[in-house]
Amino acid sequence: MGPVTFSRLLTQFVDLSALFNDPKSAQGVSERSRSALLTPNWDQVEQDLSWFSEPNRHIVTLYDPHYPELLKQITDPPSILFVQGDVSLLSQWQMAIVGSRNPSASGRDMSYDFSRYLAQGGITITSGLAMGIDAAAHQGALAAKGKTIAVVGTGLDRVYPAMHRDLAHNIASHGAIVSEFSLGTPPRAENFPRRNRIISGLSLGTLIVEAAIRSGSLITARMALEQGREVFAIPGSIHNPLARGCHQLIREGAKLVETANDIIEELGALAGVKAQKEVVQEQATSTEIDVDEDYQILFNNLGYNPIEIDLLIDRCGLTAETVSSMLLLLELKGQVESLPGGRYVRTGEL
Repeated sequence: MGPVTFSRLLTQFVDLSALFNDPKSAQGVSERSRSALLTPNWDQVEQDLSWFSEPNRHIVTLYDPHYPELLKQITDPPSILFVQGDVSLLSQWQMAIVGSRNPSASGRDMSYDFSRYLAQGGITITSGLAMGIDAAAHQGALAAKGKTIAVVGTGLDRVYPAMHRDLAHNIASHGAIVSEFSLGTPPRAENFPRRNRIISGLSLGTLIVEAAIRSGSLITARMALEQGREVFAIPGSIHNPLARGCHQLIREGAKLVETANDIIEELGALAGVKAQKEVVQEQATSTEIDVDEDYQILFNNLGYNPIEIDLLIDRCGLTAETVSSMLLLLELKGQVESLPGGRYVRTGEL
């Protein structure tokens, strides 16, 4: 039974036990749903309740105080949320970051860097646990010791893709995993558009990092617009097919962003976000960098002319994660500036 049908039933029945006692009186319900209401699978219900009796596993209904107010505002809010992790995060200020499952190296780095920067300011990063941009967004928030929420298209007893099992465990430990699907639900294609409306519905805004013209990320962006939320997009090269979806969104009214501060400033009028910016700035000024040999190597290869991060990584001989982390700290200190297209330029001295 979908959320629209369930919402209709809530207006018909003050006490839902009356619905089970007399399913035939329900209006606008299919015969299949009526049959299921007459003979519920109570064994499965008991198994689900047993799974959720463990610590940090929650069933959140529309009337639960933990149900997020922002999500209630969309036209088809899920009737039930299944949550593993910190349920209080659902009502925290969130920024959704989504994009291609097969991004470029610079796109993956941008997702990681934006997420890390925003998470350091206390904003919870929400994404979909998919490969590529989604995974990098979760990883960036975790690297900043911030909070992140993964909204999934399966039951919480499954991890999809399976290669993200360790990442899912870390998110459950330091954030939350959320689904509207009951235990045992496999990763069906039709589940993911439903998941996407929750990602955007939970968030103040949605950032698209890289996306092709026909992309699930564009579906998320359009859902965000329909929900009255802000949509942000990072531009890229006109020759990059993964930038075309972002360019299309910008033509349709999405906010073009070059740095994470562009997002914070745009959302600054909303309660709490201005304070988050101040937290980020305080952390930036208090961040002390231990200038070791790696930083010197990085600076020797980083001039006053823009350089793409992939080329910088090759020249330095360091890992992509190490270079991204160093660049983020240098940017916070005002010694490096990030430019469109995953490029960086030196603005100061060590």
